[in-house]
Amino acid sequence: MENNVLIKEQQALGTDQLLKLTALVYLKEALEAQEYEICQELTDTAKKLGIDPGEISAVIADHLNTNNPGRQKAKRLRFI
Repeated sequence: MENNVLIKEQQALGTDQLLKLTALVYLKEALEAQEYEICQELTDTAKKLGIDPGEISAVIADHLNTNNPGRQKAKRLRFI
């Protein structure tokens, strides 16, 4: 007989995963609130928790794309 639990054991997030997800959510909320002065601290903390820099960049890119739908992608300059 199963206990009455909200999340089954197989679906539960580990502590590390929960901390990483929380750090990304805090970063997203800070960007939405335009609290840019704390974003660096949040990204540093996220990196210390082991979050891939690509995930952090994805949160920032999502914020930029959401708030600037007409924004065009910049072309990369190549210097030879």
